[in-house]
Amino acid sequence: MEIGEPQELLNPQNTTETEGSEVLAAIFSPLVSYDESKQPVEEAAESVTTEDSKVWTIKLKSGYTWHDGTPVKAADYARAWNYAALQDNAMGSSYFFGRIDGYEDVHPGEGKTPTAKEMKGLKVVDDLTLEVTLTAPFSQFKTMLGYTAFYPMPESAIGSDGKITQEYGEKPIGQGLFKMDKPYKKGTDPTVELSVYDKYPGKKPTGWTKLQFKVYTSSETAWNDLQAENLDIHDSLPATAIATAKSVLGDRYFDEPDAAIGYIGVPLKYNKDFENVDIRKAISMAIDRKTIADTVFSGTRAPADDFINPAIPGYRQGACEACTYNPAEAKKLYESANGPKTIELGYNADGGHKEWIEAVANNLRANLGIEVTPKPFEKFQGILDALDAKEYKGLFRMGWAIDYPSAENYLTPIFGTGAIDTGSNYGGYSNKDFDDLVAKGDQAADAAEGLKFYQQADDILLKDLPYIPVYFYRSNFGHSTKVKNVKLNLLNQVEWADIEKA
Repeated sequence: MEIGEPQELLNPQNTTETEGSEVLAAIFSPLVSYDESKQPVEEAAESVTTEDSKVWTIKLKSGYTWHDGTPVKAADYARAWNYAALQDNAMGSSYFFGRIDGYEDVHPGEGKTPTAKEMKGLKVVDDLTLEVTLTAPFSQFKTMLGYTAFYPMPESAIGSDGKITQEYGEKPIGQGLFKMDKPYKKGTDPTVELSVYDKYPGKKPTGWTKLQFKVYTSSETAWNDLQAENLDIHDSLPATAIATAKSVLGDRYFDEPDAAIGYIGVPLKYNKDFENVDIRKAISMAIDRKTIADTVFSGTRAPADDFINPAIPGYRQGACEACTYNPAEAKKLYESANGPKTIELGYNADGGHKEWIEAVANNLRANLGIEVTPKPFEKFQGILDALDAKEYKGLFRMGWAIDYPSAENYLTPIFGTGAIDTGSNYGGYSNKDFDDLVAKGDQAADAAEGLKFYQQADDILLKDLPYIPVYFYRSNFGHSTKVKNVKLNLLNQVEWADIEKA
């Protein structure tokens, strides 16, 4: 299978992007997965229960073992979550543990020193039971548990210095369907090599035992390899392939609904050129989303008109007024707001984004009368690193594939104030009213009440436009003649156990 190079070593608690997550999803089993109606169902967990949405009891299924044969215990989850949350460890996923009681003790914020090493809200009751106490009720907690950050961690992952070892990052020991055959040396190894773990208690594939992730810097090269049968699965076909993929692959080509969103990101906190909301609105109104969706993507994208994707409850058609194409109004607004005369538009060249970014650049040149320069980064890792370091000051291509099926997941991790330092809030957007409304949604008595608050928080995003939604994804993937029954789950990860040799 094709992937782009993971941003970090293969450590679940520090992996918040899709390439590394795809590999880790093969190595680990989540506590919950999701059914056809997008509801969480127990996988490595036997049960996840609560009476008040504040204190949660997670019981583990017996029979799961680490790839070295030792039993998986509740303490392995507590270890992983505490490690991720501790500020000194600087893990990319730490923000996901922010609702657990005691998080502020282990992660007090920039310039402050932690007063504890473990969160008081995590209690190991016995080998198979973990009790989690949150600071406030959060009805979506069970739904979150399918995300990469909530995988467990074996004791052997931690070195004598109290830190995750380089060896573990290169060859993590998981408790999932596949084990790693050898260490993966990021930056030099062209593949990640895995084998089916014999003692895995869940469903295993029939007729094959080896899985190889092949690292590409060009989606087009991967498409060529798929056509030449040198690759079995390509799960994100480039825009250049979509027009012909159906005729080339026949029933081996898939075009399915997807819960992801493609944005133009704005470095609000780091570039004063974009701080006037009218500039952002003008840029948004200057983008011809329908033509990009129809022409560049051959109709396999939909113009975005909300920050919440239609696949998830909470989406409202036409919610984003500034997402309506209006070039005349855009130019007038841009000029009156004294928008910048030159703009750089960064994107990762390994993800098949060149065509639509250049289309956006052409829209902005023609409709705003400005100079726009697309800037390719060779790898997704490159632009993420530049954004993490707060170094990149141009507009940037960004996408969001959901971590778990909730409207809240389109809000907190990307636009919450707490996600600036440790989440995916690359633009540095901060709005107290937004944070407060999300918190009210989190603490609502039921999902319907919570959704009202999440939509009110969404309304603030629609007014502020910290990012500019451009399109809703569809999942465009294909496979070789050598395999059959290829399916992607809600998180856009391959369901490996279902695949058979053709």
